[in-house]
Amino acid sequence: MVLALGACVCIGFLIKTTIDSKRKADEMSDLVKVITGTEISATSSEVSQSSESTSSSDSVEPTATPEPVDPFEESIRLAQEAGAPVPDLEIDLKNLQETVNADIYAWIYVPGTKVNYPILQHPTDDSYYLNYNLDGSKGYPGCIYSEKTYNNKDFTDHNTVLYGHNMKNGTMFGSIHRYEDEEFFNENRYIYVYTQEKLLVYKIFAAYVHSNEHLLYNHNFDLPEMAALYFETIRTERNMNRIYDDSIELSGEEYFITLSTCINNKPENRFLVQGVLINEE
Repeated sequence: MVLALGACVCIGFLIKTTIDSKRKADEMSDLVKVITGTEISATSSEVSQSSESTSSSDSVEPTATPEPVDPFEESIRLAQEAGAPVPDLEIDLKNLQETVNADIYAWIYVPGTKVNYPILQHPTDDSYYLNYNLDGSKGYPGCIYSEKTYNNKDFTDHNTVLYGHNMKNGTMFGSIHRYEDEEFFNENRYIYVYTQEKLLVYKIFAAYVHSNEHLLYNHNFDLPEMAALYFETIRTERNMNRIYDDSIELSGEEYFITLSTCINNKPENRFLVQGVLINEE
């Protein structure tokens, strides 16, 4: 009877944990729906072009003071010039910080996947959002996050690494495993990161299985020669679980983003998706 009672308690605990995790995942999904509205399609925004008429008048028009350049609009212009479609998505990060969680500092969207989430960074505990949710409750699904020890929140590091759980239902970073398929890789090449100042657009150049080493602890990507060596190693190594776009030439001076998640039944490995920033002058 004691054993049976203990078994019932364990089963009850597992059921509660599963239900709690699903509820937290649903809450995250509800937040995404509130922020983004309907489903997003990453189609190119139309760019209106005005033609200037030439006047035959001899009068000289006064020189107008140029309007200050809006960083967000400029980032969109540069993305379009680089050939990237711009999603019809508006994110009010300040409101999210005030009403949801003060640690939110950006938003990530990856078309073709379920990745459409806030990005957080805890001020003192690098692994906090591995184990805690948006509302501070402990457990799955956690959050998409970066580590304060290794990355600034302005994406000025040469390699910004974002972490997320490999959820079985494909939420968080579970769906980036779709990049294991070469056809999907070729058809879904962009990562969009929204900050308060601008839209950062990254073109995906690699998706591969890697060891569970801490990338930013073991490699100094701020040194161009070290970054170039790392990516050349990835490009040339014999790895059946690797897709790499050789047409993108990397010198090591570029700015990158790395999405990192676990692999089922392979705790010694991580699955990485990496993109290079394309809309900075």
